[in-house]
Amino acid sequence: MSNATLKASRRDSGGKGAARKLRGTGRVPAVLYGHGDRTDSLSVDAHDLELLLAHVNPESTLIGLDIDGSRADVLVREIQRHPYRPEVLHVDFLLVHGDETLKLDIPVRLTGTPVGVLDEGGVLDQVLYELHVECLPRNIPEAAEVDISGLHVGDSARVGDVSIPNVTILMDAELSIASVLQPRVQEEEPVAEAATPEPEVLRAKSTEE
Repeated sequence: MSNATLKASRRDSGGKGAARKLRGTGRVPAVLYGHGDRTDSLSVDAHDLELLLAHVNPESTLIGLDIDGSRADVLVREIQRHPYRPEVLHVDFLLVHGDETLKLDIPVRLTGTPVGVLDEGGVLDQVLYELHVECLPRNIPEAAEVDISGLHVGDSARVGDVSIPNVTILMDAELSIASVLQPRVQEEEPVAEAATPEPEVLRAKSTEE
């Protein structure tokens, strides 16, 4: 499980104007909610938040949120970004209790190079990039590692092949994660034969000419 920390401060809920003013000071409006607990309006430092998001997978990383000196374990549930500037406008945190089961998506990480690619000329095709899982907060994995080094052309790695300690995968076991496909053979277009020029017919001159 990845752990990260982030400092936050309580703020007045305000409205759009207050949120815009807050962003102007280098902070990002945030909200903390979860499971019957009261909802808290917070703010976090924009630079610290960007650094955190650049180094962890926010959806599967348990974050220790320091709220004015009081710690809360949270997950990022939603990030609102500016439509064209590299700027976070708002972030939602979900409060996590240590004894509660969570459902979340974790990234799939392929390891190794398939023998079907190395020796058989195959092409690797990954179709599934996340697994939906259920586990306790302390058992959240950084990623689901899938070893594909033994795949030959025509083979697939499936959800049922993945096993993560203390984690239940909530997806159809037959779903394909990655396959090694037969390479496509490009058909050569037939070369058009050059047209044979017709012989020039020389007509005899008439006696009048």
